[in-house]
Amino acid sequence: MNSNPLLKIDGLPIFSEIRPEQVLPAIEIVLQENRQALTALIANIKQPSWQNLMDPLDALENRLDKVWSPVRHLNSVMNTEALRDVHDQCLDKLSDYHTEIGQNELLYQLFKQLAQNARIEKLDSTQEKILQDALLGFELSGVHLPTDKKQRFKTIQQKLSQLQSKFEQNVLDATLAWQHHERDIKLLKGLPESALAMAAQKAQQANKIGYLFDLQFPSYIAVMTYADNRELRKLFYTAYNTRASTEPYDNSSNIDEILALRHELAQLLGYANYAEKSVVTKMAESPTEVIQFLMELAERAKPQAQQEWKTLQDYAEAELKGEALQSWDVSYYSEKLREELFGISDEALKPWFPAERVIAGMFEVVQRLYGLTIQAAVADTWHADVRFYEIRDAAGVVRGQFYLDLYARQFKRGGAWMDECQNRYLQHNGLQLPVAYLTCNLTAPIGKQPAMFTHDEVTTLFHEFGHGLHHMLTQIDYPSVSGIHGVEWDAVELPSQFMENWCWEIEALAFISGHYETGEPLSADVIQKLRDARNFQAAMQTMRQIEFSLFDLRIHGEYTEKNLKSVQVLLDEIRQQVAVNIPPVFVRFQNSFGHIFAGGYAAGYYSYKWAEVLSADAFSKFEENGIFDRATGTAFMQNILERGGSRKAMELFEMFRGRKPSIEPLLRHTGLAA
Repeated sequence: MNSNPLLKIDGLPIFSEIRPEQVLPAIEIVLQENRQALTALIANIKQPSWQNLMDPLDALENRLDKVWSPVRHLNSVMNTEALRDVHDQCLDKLSDYHTEIGQNELLYQLFKQLAQNARIEKLDSTQEKILQDALLGFELSGVHLPTDKKQRFKTIQQKLSQLQSKFEQNVLDATLAWQHHERDIKLLKGLPESALAMAAQKAQQANKIGYLFDLQFPSYIAVMTYADNRELRKLFYTAYNTRASTEPYDNSSNIDEILALRHELAQLLGYANYAEKSVVTKMAESPTEVIQFLMELAERAKPQAQQEWKTLQDYAEAELKGEALQSWDVSYYSEKLREELFGISDEALKPWFPAERVIAGMFEVVQRLYGLTIQAAVADTWHADVRFYEIRDAAGVVRGQFYLDLYARQFKRGGAWMDECQNRYLQHNGLQLPVAYLTCNLTAPIGKQPAMFTHDEVTTLFHEFGHGLHHMLTQIDYPSVSGIHGVEWDAVELPSQFMENWCWEIEALAFISGHYETGEPLSADVIQKLRDARNFQAAMQTMRQIEFSLFDLRIHGEYTEKNLKSVQVLLDEIRQQVAVNIPPVFVRFQNSFGHIFAGGYAAGYYSYKWAEVLSADAFSKFEENGIFDRATGTAFMQNILERGGSRKAMELFEMFRGRKPSIEPLLRHTGLAA
């Protein structure tokens, strides 16, 4: 069993050697050994100290993380039936293990004792924060519950783990199951050459003649934005917005069961609902405060959103000769209107954003802001397209490393995300560097041409890299509060949204962009047009995010056992309240809303808007001092990126900004200040 590559945890994962049949044995070995070590640890501690309690626990958790991380990652980026089966078997075992630890009363008492003796033990503020977070974690795991309710809690956690995984798998399977094969190029009028070439390449790979489209985002958005054929757009819109809503991939019952179990879990812990439980670990004080924040923002944005919608309707209906604008027309006519108003097109800009230039430009931004250099390095990867890099400081010391998996492909989960390969962790035998997975689904190279991105794709890449920097630049040596760990969830989007700002700055675009053939950067005139178009339909987009956030918060906050109001009824009610464009009745958006039903954003999707206030205000300091002002960059790195979850997010923000956050920069950046 020593030959199992998952059990070789001293270095980076050996992806090329990992096989599905190795996963379950590796996890079972580590869980068994961890349980034995934990029992011995508790039995031998007479007086808890950091050294005899926290250090050994960190080592146990780190070992488990290093075995599970590559499995979890492969399940998302190279999904196979065999891997999926063992992944899901492991979820039950991991859920049981973590619940057991969270409900271990002897362990809880040792933590309480150590926290009470913080001064005697001479613990620093970071160590005290770790203990306070851990004690709250025990309480949220049901450590105080009677035995029968502890068992029910454990059962619920295990079932939720299964359901959330099934939800995500259904979305992936439903996305992969749908394709549109088109032989007649006349029906594809309007699609740019790059989209046609991508579809022709897919058809060739599938041994088909003509053009093959699917619901992966680069393929889907090209049709929705550029296809003149209205029926084709309707076909794609319907397929995309009904994903995972019919058998065999229907998520409807999964949603109902997830909500019921989350509600029961919250009530077991003494909370009225899951939304109340969720905010306990966030910056926001209560669900009421969040709803108030969202409704105040909606009040500011809705009049402008309604005007934007009317402008689009008037423009489209003139071209539609009086026919009503439909949801499958929105992207198409929005792009036409944007081009007419600002003289700029996403597709026309793509040659100026080839992958190599964008990546080099992104690294240049980091070098100018923080004095860090990023270099290609060597590591075993899971796919030929994956790259590996390391970040070094001015003295040449490696601060962190990351894998970059840029392109959409089959059997890869949609969307974009940062995940942890390993955390920064100072062990007795040296420092374990933080390593990140940065995963996107951007447009892949077509034929002999390099990959070329839309400006939206560029901002997506910068967003995920912001998360990556938060993980990799941490200077906190304890894994439970290094990087994004211990950071309140509604602040975790601060570094990612903050990083997007450089995609819009003249000084940065000069080296982020460059024509793939000539290297010529975007002209000042084009950059100005891009900046002018930045807030095109910004209020409509804001209202859409508010719709998602309210739906998430209310579906978790208003759930009742009788479930008198269905998910769809509540969503329709919220749309009547805040949406300016009501989608067709057949739309089942919620069935693929993985952020809240499969990811970590349950009763927390509002975090995107909450953190946008923080990120806009943080960036306003760079606007005041210069977007590449090194002193300001160093201050952001030292107070935000390096501190992880070692202090409350509000404290860290105030340390950087010198005051509490203001909403005004966000309103200004999105054109809502007036």
